[in-house]
Amino acid sequence: MKKILILLLFSLQIQAQKPLTAILGAFSQEVKLLEDSLSNKKEVNLKGIRFLTGELRGRSVVVALTGVGKVNAAMTTTILLMNWNPAQLIFTGIAGGIHPDLLPGDIVIAKSTFEHDYGKIDSTGFTLRPTRNPAYVEMNPIYFPADETLLKKAQGISKKTPYRIIGTRNLKVMTGVIATGDVFVNSNQKVDELRIKYGADATEMEGAAVAQVCFQQKIPCLVIRSISDNANSKAHLDMKTFEYVAAYNSASLVLGILGDL
Repeated sequence: MKKILILLLFSLQIQAQKPLTAILGAFSQEVKLLEDSLSNKKEVNLKGIRFLTGELRGRSVVVALTGVGKVNAAMTTTILLMNWNPAQLIFTGIAGGIHPDLLPGDIVIAKSTFEHDYGKIDSTGFTLRPTRNPAYVEMNPIYFPADETLLKKAQGISKKTPYRIIGTRNLKVMTGVIATGDVFVNSNQKVDELRIKYGADATEMEGAAVAQVCFQQKIPCLVIRSISDNANSKAHLDMKTFEYVAAYNSASLVLGILGDL
């Protein structure tokens, strides 16, 4: 009996130490494919936020919906990190395309993310400034780098991932820079500014906020986005048309990465 208890405790300890991957998305469409694919699914509600734990492609995961915007994304990320301490975190979802070669359905794997609305405004205009880590009173980088291991895995897996194709052109997967801000970009002028001044390839409303929390807490992080629109004057219409395909393509790549971890 004593040996059985020891073996049981040892088994539970191994399970507790099993590496876990966190996956976040801002819209329900962005995490639906992942939630539907979960095995051994369990629901946990913390501070009103629904977290689902289980397994995807043999990997232990926790999946959650952050809601839209930087504050919601940072709050959900923080609660998740405090309760699960994941080995890595992946953000999946849709974005507005800025790079001229990107069309709906295409994918941007973020080599870095930045907050395009954080900085100062004076008589000369707006200037990006770095955020600050409150724990150590240190300046963060303006561009938060992706985890190199996750980035390389995503680049490799992306070549053999099944995607939904729009039209007849080949789907494009790009490694690039993603701009995050608390605005839905629906402006040709803003697209040009983000591209020319900051080198952005896509824009969305959560990625860099999640990346900042992970950077400060030393959690490997990767942001993956699929294009739902081109962030121009037609963005609000295109997003409604293409958001399902874009969300599917991003989630499909995430599933491929999980199978390779």
